[in-house]
Amino acid sequence: MELDATFWAFIALLIFFAIVIYFKVPGLITRALDARIARIEADLEEAKRLREEAQALLAEYERKRKAAESEAEEIVAAAKDEAERMTAEAEEALQDMVARRTRAVEDKIAQAEAQALSEVRARSADVAIEAARLLLANQAKENGANLIDQSIKEVGSRLN
Repeated sequence: MELDATFWAFIALLIFFAIVIYFKVPGLITRALDARIARIEADLEEAKRLREEAQALLAEYERKRKAAESEAEEIVAAAKDEAERMTAEAEEALQDMVARRTRAVEDKIAQAEAQALSEVRARSADVAIEAARLLLANQAKENGANLIDQSIKEVGSRLN
C-alpha cells in the first residue's frame, strides 16, 4: 500500500474528527444552535405578542373611530334638527311680524278712511250750512219784505 496524498488527507480528516469529538465541539455547536433556536422562539413569541397587541389596538381604534363617526353623525343630525327648528321659528316669527304689520297698516288705512270720511262729512256739513245760509240770505233779501208783511198780517189776524 502506498501512502499517497489521499491517504494522508483521510488520516488528517480522522484526526480532525477525533479532536472535534474530544473537545465536545458538537455539544458546543448544539448548545449554540439551541441558544439560537431559543432566541428565535423568543423573538417569534415577542412578534406574536406584538401582533396581538397591534390587533387589539387596531380593534380599539376601529371601535373608537366608529364611535366618533356615530357621534359626528349624531352631532350633524342634531345640528340639522336645530337648524330646521330655528328656520321654522324664524318663518313663524316672520309670518307673525308680517301679520302684525299688515294689521297695523290695515288699522292705519281704516283710521285714515274714517278720518277722511269724518273730514268729508264735516266739510260737507260746512258747505251745506254755508249754502243754506247763502240761500236763506238770498231768499231773505228777495222775500224779506214780503215775509215781514205777511208775518205781520198773520200775527194781526191771529191776535184778532
